[in-house]
Amino acid sequence: MKLKLPDIPFLHSNDIGIDLGTANTLVYLRGHGIILNDPSVVAINQKTGQVVAVGNDAKAMLGRTPAHITAVRPLVDGVISDYEVAEEMLGYFIGKAQELSKKWARPRVVIGVPSGVTNVQIRAVREAAQSAGAKEVHIVEEPMAAAIGVKMPIHDPVGSMIMDMGGGTTDIAVISLGGVVNAQSLRLAGDKLNDDIVSYIKDEFKILIGERSAEGVKMAIGGMGRDEESPEATIRGRDLVSGLPREVVITEADIKEAIGGSVARLVETAKEVLESTPPEILADVMKRGMVMTGGGALIVGLDELLSEELSIPVYVAQDPLTCVVRGTGIILEDIETYRDVLIENEEDLPPQ
Repeated sequence: MKLKLPDIPFLHSNDIGIDLGTANTLVYLRGHGIILNDPSVVAINQKTGQVVAVGNDAKAMLGRTPAHITAVRPLVDGVISDYEVAEEMLGYFIGKAQELSKKWARPRVVIGVPSGVTNVQIRAVREAAQSAGAKEVHIVEEPMAAAIGVKMPIHDPVGSMIMDMGGGTTDIAVISLGGVVNAQSLRLAGDKLNDDIVSYIKDEFKILIGERSAEGVKMAIGGMGRDEESPEATIRGRDLVSGLPREVVITEADIKEAIGGSVARLVETAKEVLESTPPEILADVMKRGMVMTGGGALIVGLDELLSEELSIPVYVAQDPLTCVVRGTGIILEDIETYRDVLIENEEDLPPQ
């Protein structure tokens, strides 16, 4: 029989929480708060196999690298698609946290992953983190971590609904008594909306733009608002007819038309979650509403559109980009209290 030591804070002063996102990875260090918010991008020299840059430096290289340097995103739709690159990226982020904590013991790590992941995908995340230097790896679903991050009463016998819209996935979940009552994970989020904008501008204006340009115009004017005044932005790209640079003026109406189909699918998925939620919990959700987290929560007017379509109040969380990583931090502070929300083995996986 092993003697269990008390959970004294200084024993785990290099505990790390990670929101492993398709677009961005955020890192929480116990005792320091959120210390990193970097793009999930790694630049690799194909000649030597060496990592050239990670995070912001690597993202700046996207579309601008010579042939022998490749900037890649090791996560697709919120799950690892390139194990070795993901391991390098996790090792870089864990190393940065250890530099700040000045403690080089192997850390305990809590990682947020999308709901609906498979046991194989869970194992890939766990093994990548362990290979990157973690001593213990605990997995939590991102909508659950986001709910904890916004201080929802997840352990109470009351229904709470959350929509976490990141770069690769949108997770919609109804939570009660420390468990997910009903959830759907949709492979439709910020990256898909960027692709929609690229395709729309290519079809309507015969201009080819990059992903970063689409992201910029989406954040600048993109929205589902109903204002009479439609904001505008200038976007530059390559004319598909002449092959020369050209710029055009894009309005909010253009962006709304570009992403309208994807937003409609998002609304339908949220309706499906509500329709299959038990009546008592649905009554709680109708009263308490739904909270939006993740980068998608920043799309202007999306909360109002969802509220109108779903007939429930919809709120945007404070600082929605950091909700998941803040949730991992809260779990680290009292891991025994939140043990029931962690995915420790195959039996803990929610039904598909």
